[in-house]
Amino acid sequence: MTAEVAVLGVGMHPWGKWGRGFVEYGVVAARAALADAGLDWRDVGSIVGADTVRGGYPGYVAGGTFAKALGWQGARVTSVYAACASGAQAIDAARAQILAGLAEVVLVVGADAAPKGFFRPAGGDRPDDPDWLRFRVLGATNPTYFGLYARRRMVVHGDTADDFARVKVKNSAAGALNPYARYRKRVTAEEVAASAVVSDPLRLLDICATSDGGAALVLSSLEFARRHGAAEPVRIRAVSTVTPRYPHTVLDLPDIATDSAVAVEPAGQAFRTSIAAAAYEEAGIGPEDLSLAEVYDLSTALELQWYEDLALCAEGEGAKLLRDGATALGGRIPVNVSGGLASFGEAVPAQALAQVCEVTWQLRGQAGGRQVADARVGITANQGLFGHGSAVVAVR
Repeated sequence: MTAEVAVLGVGMHPWGKWGRGFVEYGVVAARAALADAGLDWRDVGSIVGADTVRGGYPGYVAGGTFAKALGWQGARVTSVYAACASGAQAIDAARAQILAGLAEVVLVVGADAAPKGFFRPAGGDRPDDPDWLRFRVLGATNPTYFGLYARRRMVVHGDTADDFARVKVKNSAAGALNPYARYRKRVTAEEVAASAVVSDPLRLLDICATSDGGAALVLSSLEFARRHGAAEPVRIRAVSTVTPRYPHTVLDLPDIATDSAVAVEPAGQAFRTSIAAAAYEEAGIGPEDLSLAEVYDLSTALELQWYEDLALCAEGEGAKLLRDGATALGGRIPVNVSGGLASFGEAVPAQALAQVCEVTWQLRGQAGGRQVADARVGITANQGLFGHGSAVVAVR
């Protein structure tokens, strides 16, 4: 178990399609987090930016870009990119600086201005890049993979399109209560079934959108938090940033072939399972200790997979857990009470940070109508391209 760091402040820019630059969204989120922490930007000793590859050169050096936008003040600077895991990697970098004594207060910021439609590789021709190859060789967009994941669950576990629709219904009900969500309208199962097929068996309302948005955290040492008057702050107890183990036998984006398991036995844990297991081990907790979870629901089917990967239920029982109401607000283990990506859409560098913002509000008892009663422990989980796994455990 590693030492904890305090979450002194959290802030977000609402998700949507605003037509402005990512820097504006990040600065709004950063200033909100600083105000929540009761600190001035000049009190910050380090800033860690989660990069966006769609923001031009400033997006590739997001830490310095946000520092300049907030006003040069000499802070240490770091920029991090790990695709959808960028926010969690940025938290990990900030935590390491605090625990190493390099800074007492670190501001973590991520923001994105997403394209219309699905994400595609940035830049020109790169025949050695598997993310580029899947588009050029297979024409396999992100929703193609989401559909493959869903179809696999239907074949292996007996999940149905109705089960997938139930996830959207649950998350839209939560998103309707979240002022930062892009989609704040409750959706019925009938509306999901009536939406267009995108990647069979998934329909338009089964798949998350691409969005603009921003999120930020102010992290500090526990000693600084106490001096600052925060006697019992939310604390980050674990950050998991694991990679898969060979052979990685389940097809995963952006792969177009799996490693052979003919000569080598598969690892004891699948990749996503190992993400959560590492976080639990570092935090000294188990799934039974959780009050809530925020997971990476690129599709409705993928949320069901995360139930099992987080060990909230046995393998193949995700749909049953959902049907029993356990993952809804008021259930045994609420999942995505923020509304999830179903209600927000993807703003890649910001989404792992947004998950921690939601968990922080929940642990503080500040989540309003979507509040989980007596929340004490929360976990976030997502993954980025090329084996970037991430999970964060926060406690109160």
